[in-house]
Formats: sequence, C-alpha cells, structure tokens
Amino acid sequence: MPDDPAPRPARIRRGDARPALLDAALSVFRAQGYAGTTVDDLCRAAGVTKGAFFHHFASKEALAVAAAGHFGRMADGLFAAAPFRAHPRAADRVLGYVALRCALMQGPIESWTCYAGTLTQEVWASHPAIREAAAAEILGHAERLEPDFAEALADAGADPAEAASLSRHVQAVLQGAFVLAKAAGDAAPARESAAHLLAYLAGRLGTSVPQIPPAPFQGGTS
Repeated sequence: MPDDPAPRPARIRRGDARPALLDAALSVFRAQGYAGTTVDDLCRAAGVTKGAFFHHFASKEALAVAAAGHFGRMADGLFAAAPFRAHPRAADRVLGYVALRCALMQGPIESWTCYAGTLTQEVWASHPAIREAAAAEILGHAERLEPDFAEALADAGADPAEAASLSRHVQAVLQGAFVLAKAAGDAAPARESAAHLLAYLAGRLGTSVPQIPPAPFQGGTS
C-alpha cells in the first residue's frame, strides 16, 4: 500500500490569511528563492486558498514587496527587545548588537539569513520594486543604528560623522557573511566573519571584544 501523502497545513481563519502569507513568504522565498517559488507553494505553506492569496496580494511580486516590510518590523522588534539595548555605554550596545547577530547564526541557514538580502541578490535587476523594498529595509535598519554608532565614536574620540558609513559597513559585512554561509552550506564562515567584525569594532571604539551570547531568539534578521 503506498505511503499516505504528506498532510497539508490546516486552513486558517479568513482574517489570518494576510499575516500567514507574509510569514510564509519569509520562509519559502529564503528556502527556495523567488524564481523557484510559486503562488501555490506560498498558499500551501500559509494554509490558505489561492482566492485568499489574490484577495490580499495582486501578485507574487506584491507579496514579496510587502514581506520585506514585514521582515523589517520583525527584525526591529527583535533587536529592540534584546538585552544589549540596556547597556549604558554606546560601544557596548554596538558590540552587543553584532554579538547577537553572530549568536543567531545557527540552525538551517535559511532561517537566520536576511530576507531582504536574499531577494536583492536574486532579483535586483529584474524586479526593481522588490529591490527598492529590500533596500529600504537594509539601509533603514542601518540608519536606525546610527545614533549608537555616533555616540560610541564620540566616546572613543573619533568623528561621529562616520556613524552612517560605519553602520552601513557593518551591514555589508553581515550580508557578505550570509553569502559565505550559503556558499559553504555551513554557518562557520559567517560566524568567523562576524567575530572579525567584532574585533574590528572593539579596536575602533577602544573597548574589549564581548563574548558571543546564547541566542535567545529564533529566526532571521535584516
């Protein structure tokens, strides 16, 4: 007798379809890529009908764009609630942020790499609406970290005007680390890059390198 087919996710209530689709987009696009994902895949993962999908989103691209904002809000909430935010010294907040990014690099690679960065790598030329939404999240995240960078630089006797470019540099290293992990099929190169980034920042800010904390959260960040 043949094996039973894998069970499908239970259908969710109608009012929950939009958030379910946004969550499904984060997981499925990161695991399969934009081109490798169909509307049927997204509906199956979310437990909704195609009718529900097209009630909320005009296309797969429209969902991908909306999911970038959803991902950014989740990331902002995660880091706002993280213990490093309580440090009184700006340098400790900056280093605590990067240490947490390193701590999150565990489990399936698609679960902790960046949704916005993943889609940017794939569709930056073919889908400008997705590229722009992803850029808003990556660069917006960097901008929200700038006050801590500016204060930490000033405390170290450095030019706080470098805060914006330094914050973007941190995101560039992290995004590159995600690519290395995907290429290697292993988190180790990403964690290695994040550790070097910590050492670099500690030297720039005149402080010691913190220990990597245990990851209190699950899921990817921007």
